[in-house]
Amino acid sequence: MSNNTYDVIIIGGGIMGSSTAYNLMKADNTLKVVVIEKDETYAKASTTLSMVNSRIQYSLKENVQISQYAAKILDEFEDEMEVNGVKPNIVYRREGNLVILDEKAEPAARQAYEMQKELGCAIEWWSPEKIKEAYPLYNMDGVVAGTFGPEDGHFDAYAVLMGYKAKAKVLGVEYMENEVVDLITANGAITGVKLASGEALSSSTIVNCAGAWAKDLCAKAGISIPVEPTKRQCFAVDPAIKPATALPLTFIPSGLYFRTETGGLILLGKSMDEDPVGYDFNWDQKRFLENLWLELAEFVPAFESLKLIRGWAGLYAVNTKDANSILGEWPDLKGFYLANGFSGHGLQQGPAVGRYMTELITGATPTLDLSIFGPERIIANKPIRESGIF
Repeated sequence: MSNNTYDVIIIGGGIMGSSTAYNLMKADNTLKVVVIEKDETYAKASTTLSMVNSRIQYSLKENVQISQYAAKILDEFEDEMEVNGVKPNIVYRREGNLVILDEKAEPAARQAYEMQKELGCAIEWWSPEKIKEAYPLYNMDGVVAGTFGPEDGHFDAYAVLMGYKAKAKVLGVEYMENEVVDLITANGAITGVKLASGEALSSSTIVNCAGAWAKDLCAKAGISIPVEPTKRQCFAVDPAIKPATALPLTFIPSGLYFRTETGGLILLGKSMDEDPVGYDFNWDQKRFLENLWLELAEFVPAFESLKLIRGWAGLYAVNTKDANSILGEWPDLKGFYLANGFSGHGLQQGPAVGRYMTELITGATPTLDLSIFGPERIIANKPIRESGIF
């Protein structure tokens, strides 16, 4: 095997690429694996720009199972990723997720709740009285119920990413700061990549973990996927009246979500239909002042008086077909694997997806059957959707 030939080339060194690299080496430490990442500062990576959440509150069984696995991995992560006596500090806080339900959302939520219970999830059905008792600042007008995941929570995304990356490197993965400018194919199979530096690397197995840039990468091989880089904005505010306890990540029927952050701040965001598609990282305080503030103050009247501290923008890799991931080998290009289109769920899905991609590539029987997310459904135009608030 020449220097420029690899068993597996992974394009994109964020959570998906690094989890896949780590899992590949854990499965077979003789593999020659390279991760190509165009910006090792990760300044624009979705992994590091999200509000970060891990939740089991999905209506699709496989998404729930993916999150159950993530929770287990995150619990053991610091010990598992120890390198030379140094453990990552991922600040995993299980402060819970609370989904507020109005009359319209209740039936689908009830169905999802029953399924989550069957899968052994920590999930609770709360009455408006229970919600009000736990979080007295919340306005219960129009609220019929809530679902609370006490073990859901948030963590330091950058620390998790760096934990995977450091461990993968110790196990023998090569990280290369470069950009893939072309995919090389022959006779219906992938054979390698061309880099911005002028080099060419060879491999019969290439994994697209390019996140918001996934569609552009696929286009280099004449493949079209319905994944659009969509701007999502987050804001940090300092309310004049502080809640007595930490607030869980709370989703309200309008689509707004918020939680407490250290220092008495509130983080909030909302995905909107008019969110622009493209590689734009500018945040707009008008968005907060004209839309989100009103919704926040209506649900938490005590937050009407607040100070906007900062904001930021990152990209969701939105699967416009069904907002679920695309996982597996592209049927018309042998050896070209996709781990794309996570639509905002990627961070919490990284651990399970890295394991699943490894199993597909090495030919092992998948521990968790995620074939429902296979790219075949994209070609056949058979979307699989979440129901309810998400």
